[in-house]
Parts: sequence; structure tokens; C-alpha cells
Amino acid sequence: MKPLQILHLEDSAPDAELLERNLKRGSLDCFITCVKTRSDFEAALEKRGFDLILSDYSLPAFDGLSALQLTRVKCPEIPFIFVSGTIGEDKAVESLKQGATDYVTKDRLSRLVPAIQRALLEAKASKERLLAEEQIREQAALLDQARDAICLNDMNQRILYWNRSAERLYGWSAREALGRNANQLLFQDDLTHPIAALQSLIRKGEWQGELNQVTRQGSKIVVESRWTLMRGLRGEPKSILVINTDITEKRQLEAQFLRTQRMESIGALAGGIAHDLNNALAPILMAADFIREELVTEESKKLLGIMQTSARRSVNMVRQILSFARGVGGEHARLPIHRLINEMVKLAEDTFPRSIKVQSRIAPDLYPVKGNATQFHQLLLNLCVNARDAMPNGGSLLIEAANIILSEVSAAGSQQAPGPHVILTVTDTGHGMPKEVLANIFEPFFTTKEVGKGTGLGLSTAMGIIKTHGGFVQVSSQVGKGTTFKIYLPAANSVETPLPEHKPPGPILGQGETILLVDDEIAILEVTKLLLESFNYKVLTAMDGAEAVKLYQWNATEIKAVVTDMMMPIMNGPEAIQAIRQINPKIKVIGVSGLGPESMLANAGQSNMQAYLQKPFATEDLLATLHRLLVTEPR
Repeated sequence: MKPLQILHLEDSAPDAELLERNLKRGSLDCFITCVKTRSDFEAALEKRGFDLILSDYSLPAFDGLSALQLTRVKCPEIPFIFVSGTIGEDKAVESLKQGATDYVTKDRLSRLVPAIQRALLEAKASKERLLAEEQIREQAALLDQARDAICLNDMNQRILYWNRSAERLYGWSAREALGRNANQLLFQDDLTHPIAALQSLIRKGEWQGELNQVTRQGSKIVVESRWTLMRGLRGEPKSILVINTDITEKRQLEAQFLRTQRMESIGALAGGIAHDLNNALAPILMAADFIREELVTEESKKLLGIMQTSARRSVNMVRQILSFARGVGGEHARLPIHRLINEMVKLAEDTFPRSIKVQSRIAPDLYPVKGNATQFHQLLLNLCVNARDAMPNGGSLLIEAANIILSEVSAAGSQQAPGPHVILTVTDTGHGMPKEVLANIFEPFFTTKEVGKGTGLGLSTAMGIIKTHGGFVQVSSQVGKGTTFKIYLPAANSVETPLPEHKPPGPILGQGETILLVDDEIAILEVTKLLLESFNYKVLTAMDGAEAVKLYQWNATEIKAVVTDMMMPIMNGPEAIQAIRQINPKIKVIGVSGLGPESMLANAGQSNMQAYLQKPFATEDLLATLHRLLVTEPR
């Protein structure tokens, strides 16, 4: 071991020699550098390398307190002991306050070696403590740079450490979080999961899983949490190191993806259901047209009319479901807004709880609006269902429509062209929404409803429809008082008039032409065959595309037109049309399908057929189309 390096400030040579003899007598291995003046003392401090400083209290031109102050500035870690014969108790106490380690009087030098040993031990402990504190500060600085929220809790879940990322994630500052109970701070009433995690941690020493937590603002978040049990020197559980990673957005994206997949599945399922239902409804409607003239009594004709009305209503419902599920835009035409509102009011009155009073207020002579009736009905439905859910204990729902002239000032704020608009207002007296919820209501998949009670697509879909129709929306809401949606739709050009539908006055008889009828539904095949034959057509039937091609090959000179379904087994409609056209490129073809025209045209190609009918079609439509192709447009 190296000798102890001691710097001794003493102007008396005999006192310096006496001190050295006492140290050697005390078996202290040391090397002493003795200085007398301020300049020598400062020069020695600059060289450093000393383990201890001994100093007289009173010197002729330089006092001990000044030496102490210099030491604490340049070498604060070195122990400093006064060795003086003139220091009194008051001065000794003052010197300790100034930073001296100890003091020994010259008449009691026997205390010097123990005082030095004690001072060196204290200096070593202080140095180790400072190093440990520095290491802790460095580790804390590193933890503050971590993206994960890191905290240290005692075994009672009292927070001992809280890093910067925890502040950012939860909104609580370290000063606010330290000393608080983590369960009370980060979890709501249900503590099942954190308690189970703690039990598993104590058994295994670590735990990892997902936890649902809340922030200071009350926002719900999901974290991937990793807990490590920290033990004391004897192995006893001492604290819990918790590292939390925010995976809220990740889980939301996964949920959105799954919901999107479900919507796609619903769309595909709705398409299949629509096709099958239309095939089931088609023979009912066609048979009703066929037997009308056979009925004698007015009662039977009335019943038949009721049956036809119900069947057509079912057809419209199927088409609406298909349009919604597949997002089919459809063509825009003039909307009978008053009628659509009345239908919505009737639907709400029939299906909403009786505790909700539904009313409408429609201004006379509304401006015409151009749009898609199905989409507009969906818009109303989404807003009304949203209002219903906001009034679980009952209330009032009011749907209004009025004319408004949008000024240039108000139009500029909405980036809308000024001019005549129709304002549609849906008002409820429900629980209302706070500002933070109101700011997000049109975001896809955003919902405040419980899982399974809302997809978060209703209002985002409504916003899409509003934009598609060239409009904009304003929303106002007050917690506890209700919500109002105001939809502004541009009025259509007043000089524009809808095109009249040109329908023949009644069924048109055929001229004995032969028609090839193709459908895999035997009920549709038989009823359509009977209808066409009753109107002076000859009919050949096939139940799939392959059979149809064979029949056409055998009867190509007789068959004047082909009426074929698009979806069939073995060989579908488009394939059959293509094969028949290879035999006769000029053959007249009418395509029929239980799906929408967009799907049919995408599969078959519009150039492969001269006309298209969607099932279930009216007898008059089929007869009129055949008449147009065979008589009006024979070439």
C-alpha cells in the first residue's frame, strides 16, 4: 500500500516535527509535505495527489479558515483537519460548519491518528456515495431517454421512480406520481388483472402481459407490461421494476383490420343472400302477374295486390342491403326528400323504443336535391340510430328539412359554393358529447360504445355520403342536453327536369318468335316460360350454360333471342354468351341476375348483351325489352 500523502500547513517548525513524531508513533505510514505560506499552499493544491490536509488555525499572514475555503473550492473531496493550540470551542464549531472534517488540539495529539483514520473512512464512504449517486443520475438520464414508460414500485405498489416517458404516456409528472399508489393512479375500479399479475410475479419473479390502463385525462390505453421482482441483500422482495410499452394504436389497427374483414365478409354474404332471395321472389312476382287475369272476385285481386306489394317491398329491402354492404354508389337523380324523411320517421316509430318521440318538420316547396336515394336513406338511418343510442332512457328525435341561401361569407368557412341549399337537421335530447369526443366522431372505427355494440362506422359513413352529395355538416352538442347535426346539401339546377320513363301502356304480344330461356332456378324457368308462351312466344329452356349452347347449336335458325341468368353451375352466363356468339355474333341477348348491374356488367362485359334486367323483374319489363330488341331494333 502506498504511504498516505499529507499536506501540512504549519508556520512552526517544532510543532511540525512534533506532529510528525506522533503520527509515526501511531504507526501511520505517511509522507508529509509541510508548507508555511499561502502561495506554497496554493501551489501544493494545484499539484494534487494529497489524501489529507492538516492545518494550523492561526498563521501570521494566512489563517486556517482561508485555507479551508481554498481546499473546498479546488479539492472538495480531501478531508481537512485543524491541528491547533489556539482554537476554541466556538471557532471549532464554526470550522466544522465551514466544511472542516475534524479538529484536534496540539495538547492532545494522541487523538490525531484516530481522527485521521476516521476522516479517511468518511472520505472513502463519501466518495463511494458520490459515485453511486452519479451512477444513479446517469442511469436515470438513460431511462429518461427510453421510449417505454419505466417506473419502480414498492411491494405495496407505491411509486418510487417515474421516468420521462411515463410522464408523456400517462400525463402525470414525476413530482405528482411519486408516492402515489400505482393501482389507484393507472387502473379503474377493476383491479383483477394487476392483482393477478402481482401474484404471478411473486411466484415466478417476473410477469409479462397486456393491461388496460387510463391516463390522467381519462383516456383508455393498452400497454404491454413487463414486471421484474427486485430483491434485497437477503433475497427478500424489495420492489417491482415495471416497463410499459404503449400498444393502443397497434390494437386499434388490428381491431380495424378485423372489422374491415368482417365488413367484407358481410358484403360477400349479402351478395349471395341477395341473389338467392331475388331468385326466390322472382317467380312470386311473375306468377302474380300471370294469374291476375284469372281471378274473378275483387277480394282475390286485392289479396293478390297485397302479395305483390309485399314482394316488391322485399325486393327493395334486398337491394338496399346489397347497396349498403357493397358500397354501391348508384346513379344520382332528384331526391324526394320529404318522402324519404317520412319513411324514416315511420321506420323509427315502428322500431325505436316507445320512450322516444319521433317528429318531423318539413318546409313546403323544398329545393330539389340531386343524389342517390339509397345512400340518402342510409344517411338518415345512421343519424337516427346514433340519436336513438344517445337516448337510452327516452327523449325526442326531430328531423327537419328547410331551404337556405348560403352566403359567400358562410360558404367560405365551409369551402362550399354559395347559393341555394337544403338544410337537413337531426336533433336529439340525449346525453350529448364532450369536446374531446366531438372532435373524433367522424373518424372511421371511433366509437364510445362498448365492444359489440358499435363499429364506429356509422358517422364516418354518413360523412362520406354527405361529401359524395357535395354537402357539408355542422355538429353541436352539449353534455346532458343533446346533439344537433346540420347537413347542408346544394340544391339542384331548377331548370333541370327528370327524364320521363317511357313504358308501354301494357303487355306487348310477341310475334311467335322462339326464345332460348336459361336459368338454374327451375321455378323461375317454369314461370317465365309460361308467361312468355301466354304472350305468343315459343320458348326453349336450359338449366345451365352448357345445355344452352347445345340447344342453340341445334336450333340456331329458329332462336331469335337468348334470355340468360348470369350465375349458373357448369357454365355461367358470360361463358354461354361468348360460346353462342361464336355461332351467331348478331344474336340478341338479355342478361338477368339477382345481383346488381355493376357486378353483372363487370363479369359479362357490356358489349356481350343488348339489355340487362335485374331479378325480380316485372313481366312488362321483360316483354317490352324483347319487343324493343326483336321489333324496334331488329338489326
